[in-house]
Amino acid sequence: MIALTTAPLTEIAVLGAHCDDIAIGMGATLLTLAGKHPGLRVRALVISGGDSEREFEEQTALAEFCPNADLDLTVLDVPDGRAPAHWDRIKNAVQHFRGKADPDLVFAPQRGDAHQDHRLLAELVPTEFRDHLILGYEILKWETDTPQPTVFHPVSTEFTEAKARLLLKHYPSQAGRDWFDEQAFTGLARLRGVQCRAEYAEAFVIDKVVLDLGGK
Repeated sequence: MIALTTAPLTEIAVLGAHCDDIAIGMGATLLTLAGKHPGLRVRALVISGGDSEREFEEQTALAEFCPNADLDLTVLDVPDGRAPAHWDRIKNAVQHFRGKADPDLVFAPQRGDAHQDHRLLAELVPTEFRDHLILGYEILKWETDTPQPTVFHPVSTEFTEAKARLLLKHYPSQAGRDWFDEQAFTGLARLRGVQCRAEYAEAFVIDKVVLDLGGK
C-alpha cells in the first residue's frame, strides 16, 4: 500500500446537491482538515434547500464540521429531486462559484451516484474545475449505488464518532429516514477502514489524475 500526503492546504471547495450531502460524504475529512490547517478557507455550494429549515441546518452543521475555518456557504433553492430541469441555473451557479474560489482540492458527489441531483452536480463540477484534483465522495442511502472507491482517507475514531453525532444533532429533518443513524455512518467508515488497513476511513472516487514527476 502506498500512502500519499498533501502539502499544507489553504483553501478547499466543497459542493453538494442537498443540505447534509457534504457532511454525510466527508464530515470526518472536514473535521480533520479544519483541525490540521487552522484558518483553512472552505468555500461551499449547495444547490437545494435555500430559504428553508434545511439551509439553517446546513449553516449550523458546517460551522461545527469546520471549526476554526473561514467558511463561506451558499445554498440555492433548486427543488429537491428536480436538478435536471434546472441545468442552466446550476451550471451558471457552479461557474460563478468557480470564479470566486481558488481551491487546492475540490470535493463533490461521485459520478456513479444513482440520485439524479447528485449525478448532475458530479458531471458539472469538472466542466468548471478543469485543472483541479476532484475527489468524489459517496453518500450513503437506500439505493445500491455504493461505489468502488479509488482513494481512501483514514480518519480517527474521534472524528468518526463526532461525524455521526453531529449529523444526528444538526439534521433533525432527516431523523425519520431509516438509514439515517449512527450505526450506518460508522459502519460504512469501518468498512472503508478495513479496505485501507485503518480502523476507520472515508473513501472517494477520482476520475482523472495528472502526475507531475518532473518529466515535462
